[in-house]
Amino acid sequence: MSVIQVRPATLRDAKAIAEIHVAASQDAYKSLLPAAALDAMSVQKRQAFWREAIDLCEPQVIVAHLDNKIMGFAGFDRSRDKGTPATTGEVWAIFADPVHLDKGVGLALWDATRDGLQEEGCTKATLWCYLRNERALRFFELAGFKRELGSARTTEVGGARVEEIRLHRSLV
Repeated sequence: MSVIQVRPATLRDAKAIAEIHVAASQDAYKSLLPAAALDAMSVQKRQAFWREAIDLCEPQVIVAHLDNKIMGFAGFDRSRDKGTPATTGEVWAIFADPVHLDKGVGLALWDATRDGLQEEGCTKATLWCYLRNERALRFFELAGFKRELGSARTTEVGGARVEEIRLHRSLV
């Protein structure tokens, strides 16, 4: 039986990461965001973003793969939220290719992300999640994250107003 492996992303991975980012977003957010916004998502633009992120290591980007086929990716770094201590890390993204959902991709990525944040000296992890993204909320809560009361905020995405909530968990 093959085991999902996780490794740092390389520039060669940027296109596969972008394809997964677009496909997973279109799948996960179809009931949250306008169809026009989802249809307008561009693999080319996402590829440029992830190439730059990989090149600058901001955020750190990792990929999950099986037999060299990329199944998902994650990005993490120090928290971008104002007023957080330097020991607070942030999960910027965890996405699995929709064809690989429920196969352990997310867990493999979270385990590697947690290890990476701990190696950077982080003692706490946070992330922002759409409040109506039940699948993601369930995943992160099973991974030990708790909703941070009073953190809800509204953002505009593709012309729609979407509620987000910050989640947090200890890494020690």
